[in-house]
Amino acid sequence: MTPVELSRTVLHAVRRAVDAGELSVAVPTRAVVAPPGPGGCGDYATSIALQLARPAGQPPLKVAEVLRPHLLGADGITDVVLTGPGFLNISLDRAASGVGLVGEILRRGERYGYADGPDGRVVQLHCPHDLRAVVVADAAARLLRSQGALVRVTAEGFEDAWTSVLGVAVDAVGRAPAELPVNVRPVPAPESADPMSLGRDAGRWALLHPAVHDRPRAGDQHLVQRESNPLFRVRYAHARARAATRNAADLGFTADPDPDPGPVTGSDTGTPTGTATGTAPLADVAPELLAALADHPRVLAAAADHRAPDRLARHLVTVADAALPFLPTVLPRGGEKPSAAHRARLALAEAVGAVLAGGLALLGIDAPDHL
Repeated sequence: MTPVELSRTVLHAVRRAVDAGELSVAVPTRAVVAPPGPGGCGDYATSIALQLARPAGQPPLKVAEVLRPHLLGADGITDVVLTGPGFLNISLDRAASGVGLVGEILRRGERYGYADGPDGRVVQLHCPHDLRAVVVADAAARLLRSQGALVRVTAEGFEDAWTSVLGVAVDAVGRAPAELPVNVRPVPAPESADPMSLGRDAGRWALLHPAVHDRPRAGDQHLVQRESNPLFRVRYAHARARAATRNAADLGFTADPDPDPGPVTGSDTGTPTGTATGTAPLADVAPELLAALADHPRVLAAAADHRAPDRLARHLVTVADAALPFLPTVLPRGGEKPSAAHRARLALAEAVGAVLAGGLALLGIDAPDHL
C-alpha cells in the first residue's frame, strides 16, 4: 500500500464510520499520512481524528477509537495503535507495501506524487526584481501545478538573460496592484556571487537547495563531480539507476516488482538460466530507500503548499543517499544468474530513477542518463 492509497483508505474508514452512524461529520477531501512523530509507532501516522474532533463534537481520542476498527479491516494494514491525543499509528504488510509502492511508481513514472487533476486553486506568485526570487517562484509554480493548482507568476523586474541561461520565465513584469504584495522573497544571493556562471543546472540548484531564509552560495562547489556535491550525488544516483536498466537488458532480464520466484530466463523467451536466490522482500533489502520513496508525494505537497522547493531538493538528496548503497546489488555478480530477486531490485532501481528524474524536472534541472 502506497501513502496515496493509505490516505484514501483513511478517508474510506471515515466514510464507513459516517455511514454507520458512528460519526456525524462531512468526509474531508484529504487525509494526511506521514511517518510517525516522537512517541509514535508503525509505518505511518495520521491526525485525521484531531481534524474531525470539533465537527464531530467528540474528543479526538474517541474519534480515533471509532476509526480504528474500520482501518484494521482494510487490506494491507496489520495493526493500528492509538497514541497521544488521538493519533492513529498504522502498520502495513511490509512485503506487500513495498511491492505496491514500487509498482505505483513505475505506473506513474516521473509524475509519481502528482495530483490526479486540477483542484480548483488559483495561485498568484509575485516576486521582486531579484534572480533568486524569480528562480524560486518558477520552481514553486512547477510544484503547485504538479499538485493541481493553476499558477500565474509575475515579477517587479526581469532580465532576459535569466531565461536564456537559467530557463526561468514569468507571465508578466511590472508593479502589481496594492492588493497583490510580493509573496516570494527569499534571501538574495550575495552580490559577489554569479549563479548564472554555473550554467542552468548548477545555477538553479545553488539557488534552490538552501532554504529561502538562508543565503545561497554560488561557487564552483556545485560543479565538482564528487560526493561532497549534493547535486552530483542526486544526478549520479539517477544515472546509475538508468544504467542498471540498460545493463539488465544486455543480460536478458527486465524489472518486475513482484516476480514469480521460479526460474528466470536469459532472454525472457523460455530458456532457464537460473533460479531465485536472495529473495528477501524489498522492504528488508532497502527499508530506508523505500521509506524515502514513499515520502515523495508528501514532500511534493508540502513543498508546494509552503512555496519551498528547497524541501524537494533536500528530499532528492535523501533518496539518492539511500539509493547509492543499494544500486550495486541490482545486477548479478560474477557467475550469478539473473533471479526473481534481481528483477525486483531492478524494479526498485527504476523507481529510484523515476523519482529522481521527476523531482529534478520540477526544479528545472536536467537528469542525464549518462554522467
